[in-house]
Amino acid sequence: MTHPLPWTRADVEARLPDDAARAWLTEALADAARGPTTPPTVPAPYATDTWELRFAAAGRHCGPDNADAVRTLLLTEARAGLETLTRLYRHGSAAERRAVLRALPTLVDGPHALHLVEDALRSNDTGLVAAAVGPYTAAHLDSHAWRHAVLKCLFTGVTLDAVASLAQRASGDGELARMLTDYAAERTAAGREVPDDLGRVLTLTGEEPKEL
Repeated sequence: MTHPLPWTRADVEARLPDDAARAWLTEALADAARGPTTPPTVPAPYATDTWELRFAAAGRHCGPDNADAVRTLLLTEARAGLETLTRLYRHGSAAERRAVLRALPTLVDGPHALHLVEDALRSNDTGLVAAAVGPYTAAHLDSHAWRHAVLKCLFTGVTLDAVASLAQRASGDGELARMLTDYAAERTAAGREVPDDLGRVLTLTGEEPKEL
């Protein structure tokens, strides 16, 4: 796979609130490593008696602030395939969807999971949008869709720090520069503030920001 996880197991364990949470994580990761014990015909969203139930319960046992990291670890330990990732995303909460998106660079080779990224980018959930513009998207989303993803971040207030490989992909992109300039002009004409990040990414394209 192409990219490491944003969190290691040691990172996550250090963040957990107590020994009970750490013990739960140990058991959950062991379940994930064993894989499913229930036939795949079990109805969505979760196959019972598997790590998937723990995937859903991560926030309750490890705290909501740690749930994304725990769920991402579980997906990776289980070596979840595209079918499982798609099912968990489609039927999951926003928090569960974030974890699926963050696990994509580690679990999916090639552009086969872009349908999940595209779905997240259609939402106005800033957490989903931020998770959707990570390394997987940087590696596989085509230029046209990637430019619109950058604009989506500006429109929804997601910091462009979330956009993986921003400098590399924006460099020399005249079409992105045009889109950013047009967007800034529209905001100005409507009496709205131009996001601070816009000037920064415009500079990355090689264009000098004018008075925005």
